[in-house]
Amino acid sequence: MRNMNEMIRQAQVMQRKMSQKQDELKAMIVEASSGGGMVTVRVTGGQEVVAVVIEPSVVESGDVEMLQDLVLTAANEALKKSKELMEKELSSVTGGLNIPGMF
Repeated sequence: MRNMNEMIRQAQVMQRKMSQKQDELKAMIVEASSGGGMVTVRVTGGQEVVAVVIEPSVVESGDVEMLQDLVLTAANEALKKSKELMEKELSSVTGGLNIPGMF
């Protein structure tokens, strides 16, 4: 019974740390660009897109398909960086354990 209580206590501590780390991640920002900086997307460590910056010259070109590709590329790269940041930060709490549903 004593070991079970200790395991429950450790799980509760880990849960609090995970919650705190997730809150911290929401304040962290990563960004990615495409087209040599023509499009930049910023994403939080919580996987939320917070900004899309498009150089005016891209819009002026009138090439909608190219603009869509640039936004898509930058957004996917920013989300990938965000996921990597999240995994790194949360693994510091879990001690490297891969807990299903956490990432």
